[in-house]
Amino acid sequence: MGDKAHAHTGAAGRAATADQPSSVRNVVLVGHSGSGKTTLVEALALTAGAVNRAGRVEDGATVSDYDEIEHRQQRSVQLSLVPVEWGGYKINLLDTPGYADFVGELRAGLRAADAALFVVSAAQEADAVAGATRAVWEECAAVGMPRAIVVTHLDTARTSFDEMTRICGEIFGDDPDAVLPLYLPVHGPEGPDGHAPLTGLTGLLTQRIFDYSSGDRQENPPADAQRTTLREARNRLIEGIIAESEDETLMDRYLGGGEIDIKTLIDDLERAVARGTFHPVLTAAPAAEGARQGIGTVELLDLITGGFPTPLERPLPEVTPLHGAPRPVLTCDPRGPLVAEVVKTASDPYVGRVSLVRVFSGTLRPDESVHVFGHGLNDPCHETRPFHEAEVRVGALSSPFGKQQRPLTACIAGDLACVAKLGSAETGDTLSAKDQPLLMDPWTTPDPLLPLAIEAHSKADEDKLSQGLSRLVAEDPTMRLEQNQDTHQVVLWCLGEAHQDVALDRLRSRYGVQVDAVPHKVSLRETFAGPSTGRGRHVKQSGGHGQYAICEIDVEPLPPGSGIEFVDKVVGGAVPRQFILSVEKGVRAQAARGVAAGHPLVDVRITLRDGKSHSVDSSDAAFQTAGALALREAAADTRIQLLEPVVEIQVLVPDDYVGPVMSDLSGRRGRVIGTEQSGPGRTLVRAEVPELEIGRYAIDLRSLSHGAGRFDRAYARHEAMPPQLAERIREQQENNPNDA
Repeated sequence: MGDKAHAHTGAAGRAATADQPSSVRNVVLVGHSGSGKTTLVEALALTAGAVNRAGRVEDGATVSDYDEIEHRQQRSVQLSLVPVEWGGYKINLLDTPGYADFVGELRAGLRAADAALFVVSAAQEADAVAGATRAVWEECAAVGMPRAIVVTHLDTARTSFDEMTRICGEIFGDDPDAVLPLYLPVHGPEGPDGHAPLTGLTGLLTQRIFDYSSGDRQENPPADAQRTTLREARNRLIEGIIAESEDETLMDRYLGGGEIDIKTLIDDLERAVARGTFHPVLTAAPAAEGARQGIGTVELLDLITGGFPTPLERPLPEVTPLHGAPRPVLTCDPRGPLVAEVVKTASDPYVGRVSLVRVFSGTLRPDESVHVFGHGLNDPCHETRPFHEAEVRVGALSSPFGKQQRPLTACIAGDLACVAKLGSAETGDTLSAKDQPLLMDPWTTPDPLLPLAIEAHSKADEDKLSQGLSRLVAEDPTMRLEQNQDTHQVVLWCLGEAHQDVALDRLRSRYGVQVDAVPHKVSLRETFAGPSTGRGRHVKQSGGHGQYAICEIDVEPLPPGSGIEFVDKVVGGAVPRQFILSVEKGVRAQAARGVAAGHPLVDVRITLRDGKSHSVDSSDAAFQTAGALALREAAADTRIQLLEPVVEIQVLVPDDYVGPVMSDLSGRRGRVIGTEQSGPGRTLVRAEVPELEIGRYAIDLRSLSHGAGRFDRAYARHEAMPPQLAERIREQQENNPNDA
């Protein structure tokens, strides 16, 4: 951690490898958009020797150049793996998008990692740090994942390391003494703009200055003016480490004035970090032009290798044996039964589908056959991701770095690798041995709640649309495909507008499908506002057999949820028995088409009370037509009421946002059912809201709660739409009949 030797193995030009799980560290970088995660990955790769100059791999591709879409989006949009070597250890750096629309990529990174680096920018507002980032911190805390904090952008004006450390202690730490800095930043002289550049760090345990101003890390003693500040911060750090120590005598020795050697403190610190009970705060900055090391990167790499756990120390996800086999006891053993998981799926223009795989047990090798079993990651997605299993042959294994794929001969338990041509394997699928098939419990992904209705731009695009959409949702478990039978729309459900933009971009650039976004329609219904009668007369004579059918019906409204009820009250054989069913078919077919605005008719009782037939010209088709005509005539003589779907939503927000959220729901014609406390500082608001009013609620809630709120929704019922709104919709459909 800055106090140990930091010899490293350069990895430029070859793949970083590991021959045992104890030499692997899997670390996910988490942080708000713009916090500097990708820049930090580049700085760590430079210091570790994985790249030859800042932001460059050997063949000239930038480390952050993972996808052309990212350049167009001007943000990271997918999980990326950058393996480096440091001090004989392989470190898999998992860079995740910070934007909330791509939380699915973040969840995949958390699944693949054993520890997390939370990257916060000193230049960002506290609200930006406190929103979605705190929710991820709590997820990590729930599973005991070790976490450290890296403060970036201290080289910008009007930033304060002390203030950001205090904010992190309040936001992330139930115990502020468990979120403490290991190093203090050292700034150079102020320039004309009043800005003092970051030049190095002060190690609190070693009481040494690590100066990066020359381009290389140099160690110096602190100046006299720095010793007072150093002593106060050092004493607090030592007290925090001792409080987490398993040696109960340390506190007594410390309070008694005894000296505790640095090795003991470092060992206790590393154990506390690995247990997830102590969260050190560090700072880092990218390397200056021509420099070989970024500020704080050596210290951070030492923390990762010394303080973060190995895959051996982390529990494996639960597995379920298939076909009635006994449940195995699995450990992170390269010689054990194979259990691996696809944590990400992507398409490469040259090699096709590429799967990023984390091996939890056993060893994955190229050209061997494995069992693939998938269950989808969310219940709502099962309609597009059904259970599936197959035996597939593993393609080439490689270690990704930018646009390069460096070949691997094997991937052992605890490590990650890219696998080419893994059949139809999707994100979340389990890979296991053919003779011992297993299924891993899935990780949770948020339900996509922002609809995007699309249409093929041309006939050529229409032919390719189905395959393109299938591949798109296979890659991204946070995207759901719906073929709406009521509105006849193809709908992609996404997490936000940026997620929608990426979906459209990938359809166009990867799969050659051009689509147009169209307004999303909700499934409206129609019903009778009062009783009515109708007479259907279908009589035609045109040579040979004619068509003859007359029927008379009564229609009355029923309570919500009753559907269509058909009653036969014909007496005296006015309508022959064989044609009663024909009338019912015609009535139900017309009800499905609608009687006023083209929406299905529901919640009515239709009674057939009389009719006429002809011994020769009456037929099944004639009475179906007459039934439909009778229902249309009945609808013309009464008021038809439009019904809109109402959803029940549950909104979880910090207490500070409860008032604005409830006011916003009321403005959407919503009815707040109740509120309840849901954990410290959080409130669950339950309400019923018309679906027409929450089409963009995923975006609006994020803005309203500064990214800290989330919601779920479920269909409740259809209910009558306000007359003025119903009239407006009817007018819109009359003016645009194709939208009906």
